[in-house]
Amino acid sequence: MHHSKAVHTCSGCLMSRRRFLSATSGALLAAPFLAGAAGEQAPAVGEGYVDLAEFLPKTKARIVGAVVRPKPEQRTGWPGREYDFEGRRQTFEKGFLEAAERVGVGLELTPDVLDDDAAVNAFASRMLTENPDAILLHIQDLLACRSAEIIAVKTGLPTIIFEPIGTSVSGVLLALSRRAGVHVISSSETAPVEQAFRMVRAKHHFENSRVLVLTDTHKHEEVFMKPLGVTVRYMPLSVLCELYLSTPATGEAEEVVRIMRQQAAEVSGPTDQELLDAARWFIATKRLLRAESANALTSDCMEILSWKQVLARPCMASTMLLDNKVVFGCDKDLHGTLSLMLGVSLLDRPGYIGNPIMETYRNTLILSHCTCATRLNGYDSPPEPVVLRHHAEMGAFVATQVLWKKDQQVTMAQFDSPNELILDTGTVVGNIDTRVDGGCRTSVEVVVDRLEDVREKLGLHQVMFYGNHRHILEAFCQLYEIKVTNSPERATRSPIPQPRKG
Repeated sequence: MHHSKAVHTCSGCLMSRRRFLSATSGALLAAPFLAGAAGEQAPAVGEGYVDLAEFLPKTKARIVGAVVRPKPEQRTGWPGREYDFEGRRQTFEKGFLEAAERVGVGLELTPDVLDDDAAVNAFASRMLTENPDAILLHIQDLLACRSAEIIAVKTGLPTIIFEPIGTSVSGVLLALSRRAGVHVISSSETAPVEQAFRMVRAKHHFENSRVLVLTDTHKHEEVFMKPLGVTVRYMPLSVLCELYLSTPATGEAEEVVRIMRQQAAEVSGPTDQELLDAARWFIATKRLLRAESANALTSDCMEILSWKQVLARPCMASTMLLDNKVVFGCDKDLHGTLSLMLGVSLLDRPGYIGNPIMETYRNTLILSHCTCATRLNGYDSPPEPVVLRHHAEMGAFVATQVLWKKDQQVTMAQFDSPNELILDTGTVVGNIDTRVDGGCRTSVEVVVDRLEDVREKLGLHQVMFYGNHRHILEAFCQLYEIKVTNSPERATRSPIPQPRKG
């Protein structure tokens, strides 16, 4: 097997990426579908409008921080006699507070220094009573590592340990840095502390989210899922279908279609009525999320076809919601939906859930699906070009074909269970032209790192994000006791069939 240098791009059915980017205004590129992110201008609609901001988290994670160092007469030679303990403390704490503000978490800094066993144990006891979402310990001496370990072990709370350069040596914190529930940062930069705050924020978001799983069940059932702490509600798919049928194709639906047309590079196939039907799905989904006090959902897309009155599928609704930080996962895939939620709250970007295709000649992986977010670079970055096309399997409805950047680094991260995350990285080599080859509308080809045989890529649905996020995802999983598995580690090859004798 070998990696091809050839790049596949969609041709004939849409403008080239270069032509599109040069021909489209900066204002258009700066807006996701509906420009509907929280706090932005909403479409002009009538009574009953549901703002997407309703589904974003309402509460902040609470983190309590403290400085840990021995009394002057007990200090070691690290960080040294010239070290400005209070000056460095103030500098770092200013950075911590600014990071907390950017991330959107609450940070409370303990004014007193934990400088003896009594103070350390009193702080640990207080944390057990108050039960914050996480603890931030800023250590300022080699001996402070022991105190940090006491607090982490005694409280059992997620613990971030910040060790500025020169205050300790690697071996002292090595064992603690590998401990589940602990994240050790050895740096004089506060950027990694901001990453840690995003990890705490993501877990808090899960704990304050309700995910709807819409299937052909006739029961309402709610379960609590550990270790993420998310609430999952199973309910009949008919509830959403009925909401769709009751949603008019006027007013807000017409405004949504206008914006869809404006922000697409091309509309190739869908009729005016199909665009209106896609808008109705988007509106119906918002209504359901509000009615159920939910933050995300996934539906049995194939089961929708059994409803003869429903002449559309919610692929476009998924794109529009993901572009606005609200997850609509495909094919009643709960684990895929949780993976998309992790991207929104931890990585600040939407992901793409796709069916895997093995390209065995080039040893590449192709991910193919009929819906994809456009804001792949992040919610504060321009979206990628998108073409509105018919759903590949049905030849009708509205689906999104999003063009991924060649040479873009990517991360594939999907929960195999609530307790295990399959994590791999790779690089985009091109987009597949699905008017020539088969497959769903968005089809992106990737070389997977460290995978000698693409057949060993783990997972069914794959969830992929722009960027290499291996470090923060591994750290998140360690902090919250989730197993990380890389495809080459767990894959097993089937024996080669032997010819029959005789």
